[in-house]
Amino acid sequence: MKPTHFEILPLQSDEDLVQVRQKLRARMVELGFTLVEQTKMVTAASELGRNALLYGGGGTARLESVEDSNRLGLRMTIEDQGAGIADIEQAMTDGYTSGSGLGLGLGGSKRLVKDFELWSEPGLGTRVTIALWK
Repeated sequence: MKPTHFEILPLQSDEDLVQVRQKLRARMVELGFTLVEQTKMVTAASELGRNALLYGGGGTARLESVEDSNRLGLRMTIEDQGAGIADIEQAMTDGYTSGSGLGLGLGGSKRLVKDFELWSEPGLGTRVTIALWK
């Protein structure tokens, strides 16, 4: 998988999260993703970005266009250096929350995209990579 274009965006405030969503949607429009695909990817990124802000103290969002064989895709990696997730399996369970949310963020985000990869280490932070393909 070869990145063809990437951009790293700060994720330190609600305003940054708005910028991440706007840039993501704009790249998806440029690449010809449907409105449904745009909505799914932006929703997943929004949930993950919100988690990074609330539980990870902020971080970064890496947005990249990618090519794999004959298909184009868009990948976003959201990373923080927060407390990390002690039990990933539990965190992926619908209804589980360590805060005041509905507990649908991680599992719901995974269902919205084609590729979902989660890495987390207690004390080191969390990195979630999501992608959609055309």
